[in-house]
This record gives sequence, structure tokens and C-alpha cells, in this order.
Amino acid sequence: MSELVVTLLRVGFLVLLWLFVLAALNVLRKDVFGTRVTPRGPGRKRPRTEATADRGGRQASRSAATRLVVTQGPLTGTTIPLGPSTILVGRSPGCSLVLDDDYSSNRHARFFPKDGTWWIEDLGSTNGTVVAGERISQPVQVLPGTPVRIGQTLIELRR
Repeated sequence: MSELVVTLLRVGFLVLLWLFVLAALNVLRKDVFGTRVTPRGPGRKRPRTEATADRGGRQASRSAATRLVVTQGPLTGTTIPLGPSTILVGRSPGCSLVLDDDYSSNRHARFFPKDGTWWIEDLGSTNGTVVAGERISQPVQVLPGTPVRIGQTLIELRR
């Protein structure tokens, strides 16, 4: 082989090596910095809707839950703000609240809003879902402060 071909192969190999290094650094950067979090909280204004507007702009129900809080278990202290969408709870990475619990199913239960209140439904889990000390078999309304046990995890809705 000529000297030119050997030099081109060396340069090509170096370029591929640097592309590999840069790709590895990009993966590490994403792991360290994680996903981008959308800012939420009291400083952010929400659009006024018919459901929240009543009696001169006051909220329709002061007793409505605003967050889901893990009060006991491996994820104690975890808080999920409640919105208009369903919250899935289970071991599956696709769930809104992912439990690292051998006693919970992949898709164990779901919290969902209905008529201005929150409900929970067991999704056919093996060990069941317990609301206020009773195992449920159909959707049940959950009031703020009511304990919900999923495996070894205790969850509550809070204002």
C-alpha cells in the first residue's frame, strides 16, 4: 500500500475514534443533567377556565386536592402536582409514579379526575389497592387525606 492510503486510513480511524468519544460524552452529559423540568408552582399563572372560575374568580372548591404525596415507602416525600390528566401508578417506566416495590404490579392503579373530584381504580393488580383500609374492586372517590396503599407504598391526596 502506498503511504497516502495508510495516512488516509489513520486519519479516518482518528475521526471515527473522536466521534465515538464525543457520542459517549453526550450520553454522560444527558445522564448527569437529566431531563429538562418544566417550571411549575405558585409563581406561574394558570389560564382561567370555567371549572376554576366561580363566584368572582374564586376557585369552585377549596377542598379540591392539588397534589399526590407519597407518605410512606421507598419514595417518601415524592410529590406529583395534579392536573387534568390521569396518573398511573406502578412499576412500569411508563407510569407517572414509578414504584420500586415488589408488591406492586407494572400498571397497578390509576388516579383520575371525574366531576371535579379524584377517583382511584385498581387495574387488575395481583395484591390489590387498599383505600382507607379497604381493598377496592371498582373505582372509588378519594378525598384529600385518605390513605391509599399500593404494595408497601402509602399515598395521599393533599390540598
